Amino acid sequence: MKLQIKNGRVIDPANGVDQVTDVFISDGIVAALGAVPPGFKADRVIDATDKLVLPGLVDLAARLREPGFEYRGTLESEMRAALAGGITSLVLPPDTDPTLDEPGLVEMLKHRARQLDQVNLYPLGAMTVGLKGEVITEMAELTEAGCVAFSQADTPILDTNVLLRAMQYARTFDFMLWLRAQDPWLSGSGVAASGAYASRLGLPGIPVQAETVALNTLFDLQRTCGVRLHICRLSSAAGIDLVRAAKREGLPVTCDVSANHVHLTDVDIGYYDSNFRLDPPLRGQRDRDAIRAALADGTIDVVCSDHTPVDDDGKMLPFAEAEPGATGLELLLSLTLKWATEAKVALPEALARVTSGPGRVLAGASTQAALAGQIGVGAPADLCVVDPQAYWQVNRESFLSQSQHTPFLGMELPGKVCLTMVRGQVAWELAG
Repeated sequence: MKLQIKNGRVIDPANGVDQVTDVFISDGIVAALGAVPPGFKADRVIDATDKLVLPGLVDLAARLREPGFEYRGTLESEMRAALAGGITSLVLPPDTDPTLDEPGLVEMLKHRARQLDQVNLYPLGAMTVGLKGEVITEMAELTEAGCVAFSQADTPILDTNVLLRAMQYARTFDFMLWLRAQDPWLSGSGVAASGAYASRLGLPGIPVQAETVALNTLFDLQRTCGVRLHICRLSSAAGIDLVRAAKREGLPVTCDVSANHVHLTDVDIGYYDSNFRLDPPLRGQRDRDAIRAALADGTIDVVCSDHTPVDDDGKMLPFAEAEPGATGLELLLSLTLKWATEAKVALPEALARVTSGPGRVLAGASTQAALAGQIGVGAPADLCVVDPQAYWQVNRESFLSQSQHTPFLGMELPGKVCLTMVRGQVAWELAG
């Protein structure tokens, strides 16, 4: 099928494009920008006047809850939500049930995703069997089955020797490790950021050192073996300083932050609102401001949704007992646009954090995603058309995700996705 998207403002940070022009799509790929290709006759013309034409967003952290937790979300429901948010590529953490630690499980998941034929799905393999931190998985076999990198999800390894051996294994085959910086002993049973606010609420705290101690350990071991690391969900100013120093040193490291932490602080918890129960916890304003500054200067490479669907039974509990997590797929673009406006960051630079930035990280992990997050000629036609002037209110009825729990309920956000295209096919379109 041949399509023409006309008169839209095309912003493609990967290729330095920011101009009002036409996009021509043929056989699932971008055939041309600007001039009509020879012999091209569109089967459909999409008018994008006064709208943005963007690369499909790349989300590096989205739990779709299948297999094992289908009562919280399914591949079908959550991929549909991703399309409504302009997301065309998703990275899936390995903490499903069963854990993604065997090739057969990965192949089954990939087959299910292919049947649905919607979002491009990239699973992370478990770094240790059952995520127990004891026995390293067969990473080579998991890679052949379709895993793009390896992770412990939110379960840290207690035995540092196992962590080192996993890094050495990964370095031998040039696999990438995606790890949360989280010291289990310092985190303990904490549910909020340590500080005056958690103390007033009587909530057990998680100190900043839980992140910084873990980061120092990761970087020390990385210097020993040279493995490539992606640090997931930074939350503190001190942690950002360590990542900045590691990058300056030349260590092969990238990092991301949750969209929730770009906007919120610990005081937003209010009177024990469990929608703000997140992992890592929301920290103070100084940390939030440091995250925004690090996004602007490029220290933080990526903003992700950290989409973690939780059902009512998991959230309708006292704060300390509630399950951490929030829906985020349909919010990622709008929260990025909101940050760009508030921080006075140029739109192409802000959008790079959800398109070309994660695209580069993903391409560095796997050649399967070499052209993710861009609209270059010859690239797969994964893109979205967005009305930047449209505002929408976040409420439970506005979500396609099976979970409607988010800290942003009731807030009005900018940017409405009008159309999402995957491999040249219109996969989602706003009604009316």
